Amino acid sequence: MSPGTPGPAPPPAARSCPPARSSAGGCTFAEDPGIGAPAARILWHEALDPGTLSVTVTPVSGPGPDAVDLDRLAPWLTVIEGRDAREHAVLSDGWRRIRVDVEAGTLRAGGTVILAYRLRGLCSAESRLLPLRRLVTLCRAGRFAATLYPPDRRMPRWIEFLRVADARASGASYQDIACTLFGEARTRRDWHAPGRSLHSQVRRLVAGARAMAAGGYRDLLRRRERGTSAPDA
Repeated sequence: MSPGTPGPAPPPAARSCPPARSSAGGCTFAEDPGIGAPAARILWHEALDPGTLSVTVTPVSGPGPDAVDLDRLAPWLTVIEGRDAREHAVLSDGWRRIRVDVEAGTLRAGGTVILAYRLRGLCSAESRLLPLRRLVTLCRAGRFAATLYPPDRRMPRWIEFLRVADARASGASYQDIACTLFGEARTRRDWHAPGRSLHSQVRRLVAGARAMAAGGYRDLLRRRERGTSAPDA
């Protein structure tokens, strides 16, 4: 029940994946569950990821101030083809990501291109401004700018939910979970204490883990791109 420790992840080679499949979980395609989180490339449906950028891709003959060198982005780029023959892509270094849907053209051919961005409305455009800044910075600097990916204060809570969900799936009792999360000494001291506050805390974690597994995880992307946080369970 130990969470992974963030650290540098070497970028994978650019890859193309099989045609997209429908998924009740919200992913455009299912990644191999045996792949570790830093190497996995998850493409969420645009409906769940409001920061997805819609672009058209036009090849150009050479470099210019508005041109993007796709070969330079290749180490971070994963592209799949949807049922409508359109491309869906993610740029990721394992810890940070930018989602792109291609309305016309292709990202697979490499070379130098001009990207035209489709923004519409107020709320829809607002949720895409930060991802657009991230993409522009990546294209110019060749790296994901950490300052454009501020840490989310709820992340430790979500990691606890994952740990608890894994523990329950493995048959761990509430008391087992308490021992792992809070230590055996505190669990022995407080498990049957008046008020049973530790037991209640674990019960809330289990309820939160169940809610996430039942579909609550789908709200995380929506809330983060809107600048709000998912509620505690």
